[in-house]
Amino acid sequence: MCGIVGIVGKTPVNQFLYDGLTVLQHRGQDAAGIVTIHDNMFRLRKGNGLVKDVFHTRHMMRLQGNIGIGHVRYPTAGTSSSSEAQPFYANSPYGISLAHNGNLTNAEELKVWLNTEARRHVNTTSDSELLLNILGHELQQNTNVSLTPDDVFTAIANVHKRVRGAYATVALIVGYGMVAFRDPNGIRPLVFGKRETQNGIEYMVASESVALDACSFNFVRDIAPGEAIFFSGNGQIHSQQCSENPIYSPCIFEFVYFARPDSTIDKMSVYASRVEMGTKLGEKIAKEWDDIDIDVVIPIPETSCEIALQIAQQLDLPYRQGFVKNRYIGRTFIMPGQEQRKKSVRQKLNAISAEFKGKNVLLVDDSIVRGTTSEQIIEMARASGAKKVYFASAAPEVRFPNVYGIDMPSANELIAHGRDVDDICDLIGADKLIFQSIDDLVAAVKMGNPDIKYFDTSVFDGKYVTNDIDSAYLERLDALRNNGSKEASDKNADSIIDMHNEGAE
Repeated sequence: MCGIVGIVGKTPVNQFLYDGLTVLQHRGQDAAGIVTIHDNMFRLRKGNGLVKDVFHTRHMMRLQGNIGIGHVRYPTAGTSSSSEAQPFYANSPYGISLAHNGNLTNAEELKVWLNTEARRHVNTTSDSELLLNILGHELQQNTNVSLTPDDVFTAIANVHKRVRGAYATVALIVGYGMVAFRDPNGIRPLVFGKRETQNGIEYMVASESVALDACSFNFVRDIAPGEAIFFSGNGQIHSQQCSENPIYSPCIFEFVYFARPDSTIDKMSVYASRVEMGTKLGEKIAKEWDDIDIDVVIPIPETSCEIALQIAQQLDLPYRQGFVKNRYIGRTFIMPGQEQRKKSVRQKLNAISAEFKGKNVLLVDDSIVRGTTSEQIIEMARASGAKKVYFASAAPEVRFPNVYGIDMPSANELIAHGRDVDDICDLIGADKLIFQSIDDLVAAVKMGNPDIKYFDTSVFDGKYVTNDIDSAYLERLDALRNNGSKEASDKNADSIIDMHNEGAE
């Protein structure tokens, strides 16, 4: 999962790009990057770390220009490399820089095509660099003296024909402007806004509407599946549907976990969706657990807070904050390596013993993915004196790998894969466990926009909206992940040895 921003302004945009990335930091904590255009030249700064750590005053001063894009990243293969930080850059044609959120499902065949037919070199293992070069190749087919919006739209239409998977994308083209486009299923979110200044109208695109709010841009609308919007350097905008068969199928996990509650995606409020998840799950608990004695409802902060509050109201039970969260620890879900995730749970949360001692508690979380966090939190509740610990998940069982940019590609890492609810309950150590039904989850989210007919719910039901995923693909993905993790482990060991030798000298 990543976050992207782009601004076409009338004055320098570096500070607004920085501010936009900062409020999208929840979408990626591994790396950050900004590129601007000044005097027809790219100015780029990117590196591993949080936004506040990657950009210092000297970097911001070099990021001159009234147009630019930015990116925050976390690695979907469980490893991190500064060489794969975005945005990426290609010098042909024109000079293009691109930032991408999502994952291409036909990346392997695209690599072969780029190498043998398009004759374009890709320097990393990132599918975002593949997408950059494919866009560059299609733009190169333009025979006009100068590039027009129609030429850009033709290129993106050809990208849609060639590429499969999830991609919300923003790109700069030197001398022409900025283009933003979304895959034909609209799996990953992308919005745009504008603001009027004394110098003229400025435009911004971002992964979530909250980034527009932070930069004082007014939300205009979501970019539609398959649509491209071209923002020229002089402030004109052009839009066109570039897909032959766009079908709205946004990722439902954005609403469960990833997006900020103050964001609106595809006309659906994330906050309102989570409140409704709580209502529906509360109704299910009241129906199926009418014989269960619960004293208090406690959320596992922070995503589940509004969900748990609604459950408490449905059950007419006290709602308490039983855990204190250390906000300076990264999300355990997106930390590479199982051991690092286990270690960080204790650093991330601490229990308030008075809220647990002698009570039957209902813990509420947004989802259970690997089960590591859930198991340790239940242990913490028992250690704090809880008599019984019941557990409720606002999402259904996560049984299948995600192939669209979320870090859960291996079925073997998913606690619900091949197990029933009782098995999962035993593994995490709960006295009782309940999951939201998939129908209730879909109903809760689409309440804000009944026009959305489909969601990507593949992690729950194994139905992949791009219709190109089979068991062979998932096996290859699992093998690549395992090899990548081993290589990363070897590199880390080499680094430790190098550091030791350097110190000895």
